[in-house]
Amino acid sequence: MHTGVSARLDRISTDGSFLVVPMDHGITMGAVKGLKDIESTIDGVTRGGADAVLTQKGIAPRVHGNKNGQGYIVHLNASTTIGPDEDDKRMSGTVEEAVRAGADAVSLHINVGSDYEPKQLEDLASVTSEAERLGIPVLAMAYARGPGVDGSDPEALGHAVRFAEELGADVVKTGYSGDADSFEHVVESTRLPVVIAGGSKGTDRETVEAVRGVMDAGGAGVSMGRSIFQHDDPEAITTAVSAVVHDDEGIEEALDRAGLAVEA
Repeated sequence: MHTGVSARLDRISTDGSFLVVPMDHGITMGAVKGLKDIESTIDGVTRGGADAVLTQKGIAPRVHGNKNGQGYIVHLNASTTIGPDEDDKRMSGTVEEAVRAGADAVSLHINVGSDYEPKQLEDLASVTSEAERLGIPVLAMAYARGPGVDGSDPEALGHAVRFAEELGADVVKTGYSGDADSFEHVVESTRLPVVIAGGSKGTDRETVEAVRGVMDAGGAGVSMGRSIFQHDDPEAITTAVSAVVHDDEGIEEALDRAGLAVEA
């Protein structure tokens, strides 16, 4: 591994485990809860234990100064919920632009099995090539999505994470299969660190249970957006997730540490 890649991976992780909070949803969904005052959200989640936050390049000035010395990832493609097809992710930046924005890593979303897979394959291959030249880690958000594709099927998820490794990614994010036993196949499908997405916001217990499941399956952590930044207390839910990812705590202990043991 390139020395620069290794050094920068350390900036977005803790001892090989990852707690990333993506907040690039403003371009996708608009200024939803948690993103209007993104500065306060970034401050809260990084104080709660997030290793890194993730945004589009234009939000970089609002990230620096609020991330409490933690890592920063710039996302390089996008689409919107009001556009013709949300799965049609188009390039929104370059690795060089991310470096100029102060990023420690870049990320790219790909939908394996979708009509847009061929172009997204080319995009990821191009990004990993440019990133390798500059010594920048690449987080591939590799989802199993498309006609007839079950996005929680471990075989499909295993294919998606292997897709990312084959194209040169350094870390891969994917959907969760629903339980630790089935997710083991996903983790075993690649030698990359595997982290799970959070999806739409659930209860605190559901969030922490999913985190515990991925860690029990041998995963490397999470890249959770809405489950964290749309929480009434982003710092508290980050503290709970961090307790599992970084300190290997159980569900009850993690919720209790964050003061979230009793839910409304």
